[in-house]
Amino acid sequence: MPPKAKFTRDEIVQTALGIVQENGIESLSARALGARLDSSARPVFTVFQNMEEVQQAVLNAARNKYNEYTRKGLSQTPAFKGAGEQYIQFAKDEPKLFQLLFMSEKFDTMTVDNRLALDNYYERIILSIQTQYGVSRNIANTLYRHLWIYTHGIATLIATKVCIFTDGEIDTMLTEIFIGMLKNMSDEKGA
Repeated sequence: MPPKAKFTRDEIVQTALGIVQENGIESLSARALGARLDSSARPVFTVFQNMEEVQQAVLNAARNKYNEYTRKGLSQTPAFKGAGEQYIQFAKDEPKLFQLLFMSEKFDTMTVDNRLALDNYYERIILSIQTQYGVSRNIANTLYRHLWIYTHGIATLIATKVCIFTDGEIDTMLTEIFIGMLKNMSDEKGA
């Protein structure tokens, strides 16, 4: 009979998430986790098979935290802008989790379009652009693609502490780039 778990799966994941939030994924080890739990590492492995499994659980917990920000953004008006602002807010509030989710080297590099399509809220974002601005799916995709790259740049500058921006500056930058892109696409469509 396996030993009774000293900690629940959720307690271990939340503790591991705390380590990553403070110091990044590279600081997460069995020893660090055991120390944070005020225990040896052994109880971790009564719940998890190995550290890779713990890291995957932390990655899922980080995604869930990010998804809360996205949901909040999509409930704002306009939803598309709210999602972008919340993406940047996540980078401000959780720089190490942002780096884990969006700045870690990946084994399978992909195109921007494929990366965007993986987002749980991709379809809702595209639909919000189409509905709010009366544009085709193709134009909505192009707008989202360009603005995600721009927004990701701002978020990366914040998460790595290269630059600081006020909420007002972020609002202005996102508005100006969106209006410029929309006008440019409308001009091209009319030409």
